[in-house]
Amino acid sequence: MRTGYIYDESYFWHDTGTGTLFLPSGGYLETDVFAEHPATKRRVNNLLERCGLMRELHHIRPRKATLEEIQYYHTPEYIKRVKYLSDTTGGDAGDHAIVGKGSYEIALLSTGGALTAVDSVMKGKVDNVYALTRPPGHHAESDKGIGFCLFNNVAISAKYAKKKYGLERIMILDWDVHHGNGTEKAFYDDDEVLFISIHEHLNFPTNSGYATDTGEGNGEGYNVNIPLPPGSGNAAYLQTLETIVKPMADEFQPQLIIVSAGQDPGMFDPLGRMRVSAEGFGKMTEIIKEIAQKHCNGKLVFCHEGGYSNAYVPFCTLRIMEVLCEKQTDVEDPFAPGTNGYPDKVFEHEQDAINKVIKVQSEFWQNLLPKVGQ
Repeated sequence: MRTGYIYDESYFWHDTGTGTLFLPSGGYLETDVFAEHPATKRRVNNLLERCGLMRELHHIRPRKATLEEIQYYHTPEYIKRVKYLSDTTGGDAGDHAIVGKGSYEIALLSTGGALTAVDSVMKGKVDNVYALTRPPGHHAESDKGIGFCLFNNVAISAKYAKKKYGLERIMILDWDVHHGNGTEKAFYDDDEVLFISIHEHLNFPTNSGYATDTGEGNGEGYNVNIPLPPGSGNAAYLQTLETIVKPMADEFQPQLIIVSAGQDPGMFDPLGRMRVSAEGFGKMTEIIKEIAQKHCNGKLVFCHEGGYSNAYVPFCTLRIMEVLCEKQTDVEDPFAPGTNGYPDKVFEHEQDAINKVIKVQSEFWQNLLPKVGQ
C-alpha cells in the first residue's frame, strides 16, 4: 500500500505554555508537563525514523488552509480572535484552547495538513494517509476553541471534500477518548456525513456524547455516539467496530473515510481511563481499512487528535502506520506487560453500553436490526 505521511516541523512549535495536566499552573498547582505537549507527536516521528518505517512512507508537505476554507465551519469573529491572540499576548480562545505566539499560522497549517491528506487520496497519489496534525481539532466548535483544539481539522476537511469532489457520503470515525463534540455540531443536521464517535462516557466534554444524541432534521440517525464505560479495552472497542460501525458502513457505503485518531484510549494515557493497547489500535485500523477497501477503494485519511502519554502514544501510532502501509517492523510493544494480566474480554457492563447504542440506532439502520431467528 502507498501510505502518505504528513507533518511539518511547525506543528511541534505550537506553544501551549506551562501547566499541570490540562490546567494552567499556579496556586497549589506546581508547574509540570502540560498535557498537550509537542513531545508526544515529535516522538512519533522519532520512532518512525528509529525503526526504519519512515523510509517506507510517501512524504507529503502540507499547505496552509485559506481563510475561506477555515470559514467552511468557523465564524469570522472567532478566527479573528485566534489571530489576535496569536499576534499579541496569546491566551485562551475558548475553553482550554491555548493560543501561543504564532499559533494562528500553525493552526492554518494543521488544517491544511488535513486538506492535503484529502487531496492526496482523492487524486490517487496515495492509497491512504496519516496526518500528524497539531494543534488538534475535533473539540473546536464554530465560534470557540475547546480542549486544546483551535480549528476543526476533520470537520473542515470533510466539508472541503464535499465541495471540491462532490462527495455525498463521507464517514468520520472519531475514536479519541473524548467526545468529538465540535465535529458532531458541524454535521448534526447533515445526512451526507455519517459521524461516529467512540469515547469514554462523560470524560470530556462533561455533558455531551450521549447515545440518544442522534442528529436532527435530515441528519437524524447520521450522528452516532458510542459512549463506553471507563476501563474498556481492546475487546470492547473491537466489538463496537464489528457490531456497530461495520454494519452501518455497509449500509451507508462511504465514498471517503476520515478518522479522528486520538491515541488517548491507550492504557497509560493521563487524560483517559481506557485500556487499549498498541496491538488494539492496530486491530482497529485493520477493521477500518477493510471497510475502506470494500466501499471506497481504500480512500482513508487519518488525522491525529489527542494522546498524551509521551511514552506510549508513539507505539500505538506505529501500529496504526504498520497496518496502513502493510509493512511490519521489528518493534515490540515494550509496555504490553502493563496490562498486568487484566482480562481482555467484553464485560457485561460494556456489552450493555454497546447494546444500548444498537437499540437507539436500529431505528435508523436496517443492518442493526436483529436478524430473523435471532
